[in-house]
Amino acid sequence: MLTKSTLLKYYKRPDIQEEIIKHARDKEVGTRFNTYFGKRPEVLNYPRDVFDFAQKGLTSLHASEERWQNPLNIHSDMKRKEMDDQRIGWDLVLDIDCPFIDYSKICADLIIKFLEFNGVKEEAISCKFSGNKGFHIGVPFEAFPARIGEIITKEQFPEFPKKIALYIRDHIEDELGKQIMELEGSFGKIKEKVGLPEEDIIRYVSNSLGDNVAKLNVDKFLEIDTVLISSRHLYRMPYSLHEKSGLVSLPIDPHKVMEFEKLMAHPDAILAPAFIFIGRDISEESGTRLLKNALDYATKIDEKRQIETERQFQEVKLENPIQEIFFPPCIKKALLGIEDGKKRVTFVMMNYLGKVGWSKPEVEKYLMLWNSKNPDPLREGYIRGQLHHYKAGEKLPPNCDNAAYYLDMGICEKDVLCSHIKNPVNYTMTRWKRHLRDLKMQEDG
Repeated sequence: MLTKSTLLKYYKRPDIQEEIIKHARDKEVGTRFNTYFGKRPEVLNYPRDVFDFAQKGLTSLHASEERWQNPLNIHSDMKRKEMDDQRIGWDLVLDIDCPFIDYSKICADLIIKFLEFNGVKEEAISCKFSGNKGFHIGVPFEAFPARIGEIITKEQFPEFPKKIALYIRDHIEDELGKQIMELEGSFGKIKEKVGLPEEDIIRYVSNSLGDNVAKLNVDKFLEIDTVLISSRHLYRMPYSLHEKSGLVSLPIDPHKVMEFEKLMAHPDAILAPAFIFIGRDISEESGTRLLKNALDYATKIDEKRQIETERQFQEVKLENPIQEIFFPPCIKKALLGIEDGKKRVTFVMMNYLGKVGWSKPEVEKYLMLWNSKNPDPLREGYIRGQLHHYKAGEKLPPNCDNAAYYLDMGICEKDVLCSHIKNPVNYTMTRWKRHLRDLKMQEDG
């Protein structure tokens, strides 16, 4: 528990105030007062602001990954296009989430080395202790290209950083498990430490001889937290205190992560600036290769998922269109009628209905009925034009994690099943298969 005197003594320091203000530039700031957060959006403009908040009971400060023209203009009701227009960039912040700091150190070290392997220069890589048991790895927006082809990089949030995180996670996974095994010496010791059953921490892979080899599965107790990579989500600012540990979220030498000890982050032990987290003095766009590799990898993953999804659908022959009772929450909400995004909904519905057994005439009739419910309906000629070259069942609708569709249109309302599926069609097919199974059990019973 942080005492009032500790907070005031620490946040009164000019060196701490200066570093916090530098980091807060162009960022939305979140203030925490022990058990609750302050109003949003908030900004910090002057060093004195930090101490003023501390006098009001501030315990920690948090910042957005996104950088804004004016953070005070940001609000929760903004549409995607409005946020893209206000955003001047985003920083890549990878949050290592693990209850064991020795495992977190290994993960942080591997991420840093993997960034370097992908061409990211030393000047663009930074690291800080989270303040408790994890680490944050940062790469500033200045290290990435302004465009990839015709795609504007600043507008691709959270898509681009999520794809980078996935690329890194999947490529360090084996080495991470190997190094943790070398540290502990046995599956049994790890099992006891993390408190998980053996089947959760061991995965089997085939070697070149076709034999199954046991490997450590770290996903259940260590992850690169992609929840952080979402619009307006905040991370603990460098040099902010941590409520639970009382320690400082301290920037450290990225090449000496393995040497870090918690005592180094005691408020009385630090001098600021020790190191800078996400510095802006970048001489080149050294993150270009990392970003391109991540996008290529994401494309390959999507192609594999598409093939697997198509295979699953081929296993079930639909003799009649699947009805609304089996539709996912997002589709049901869109069908009530919407003000914005009607053209995108048309695209989603065409491909969705075709994949769940609806014929082209049935799709057209249904879309016309839906369109009539909209406050400002689309021209019927537009819908017919979209259907002109349409073949029912040919394409899947966009995946659930495509922020330009379900989230941006305000129709994403997840239920329990949604967390286990990748595409609205998966949702319907899963429920449909369960329905068929239940019918068969009733007949057999």
